[in-house]
Amino acid sequence: MRCVIARFPFDLTKSGVLESMKGVKPEQVVGESVTIGRRTYPVKQVGQVITRQDRRDFSAGEVLRAMTRLGFACRGLPRAAVPTHVLSPLQQASAMLGLPVTV
Repeated sequence: MRCVIARFPFDLTKSGVLESMKGVKPEQVVGESVTIGRRTYPVKQVGQVITRQDRRDFSAGEVLRAMTRLGFACRGLPRAAVPTHVLSPLQQASAMLGLPVTV
């Protein structure tokens, strides 16, 4: 599959990516990730290995799109939970003191 990462064209295959990542120890995942084989790698680490470019030269989105098109399982950033009800400062103080909060 032909894709463009950091303005450079690459011909990537699933087997080529598997071969490139063989023996590479995954770094700690704190953001977007790609599961290759049994291991989960940070997207930027995968991009650096397969393109041999500095991580600052490409975006995580470029690598995510390429890995998704190749059939790898990708995970984006987890979305923060939206609070259902925001407490007023008085209600927050009451809750911290252990007093019942009226909504």
